[in-house]
Amino acid sequence: MTSRVESTKDAATGLGKNEAIVIMSSSYHIAKPAEDAFIECVTKNAQSGAKKLRVYPAAEFRDALFPWLEPRTAPARATDLPDMLERPGVQARIKERNVRYIVWIQGKTEESNSNGGLACAAGPTGGACFGLAWWDNLSSYEAAIWDLAGAADAGKVTTSVNGTSMVPALIVPLPFIARTRAAACKGMASQLQTFIAG
Repeated sequence: MTSRVESTKDAATGLGKNEAIVIMSSSYHIAKPAEDAFIECVTKNAQSGAKKLRVYPAAEFRDALFPWLEPRTAPARATDLPDMLERPGVQARIKERNVRYIVWIQGKTEESNSNGGLACAAGPTGGACFGLAWWDNLSSYEAAIWDLAGAADAGKVTTSVNGTSMVPALIVPLPFIARTRAAACKGMASQLQTFIAG
């Protein structure tokens, strides 16, 4: 596998002792939302390690700010944040939960370039497979970090992991799977920790 993780910072960042972030999938109205499994993985990894972040549950945060984070009403860009923050009760609900940043994640994992093949047969004495199959996996994700205190775009973190999976078979298939999504998740979580907490 080969991986690339990059970040672009547009504003100074940092978290107070009790401040939290929220990690959410981008709205399908705006971009390609990341898979729920990827969001859960980034959330879990961002809360561990030496630079662990406090992550407020996304579903609870969305419910608390209903209806302003629903797909049809969620801000499309960071420049739309001031309008949302001016809605009655929105800033008070955010302060109650001590949330400083919203992290919107978009992207997906794709499979391509499938080649080769496997043939399997079964007989009275058992079965066997022969052949070789391989394919490429590409996991590409982007996280936009919005600063709720400054009502501005703090920057972006991108991760891209490319790998080749293969299944050789000489009687028994032996899968070698490139776990690109897991690698992209860990890379993004680690970069988010550095980006936000320093």
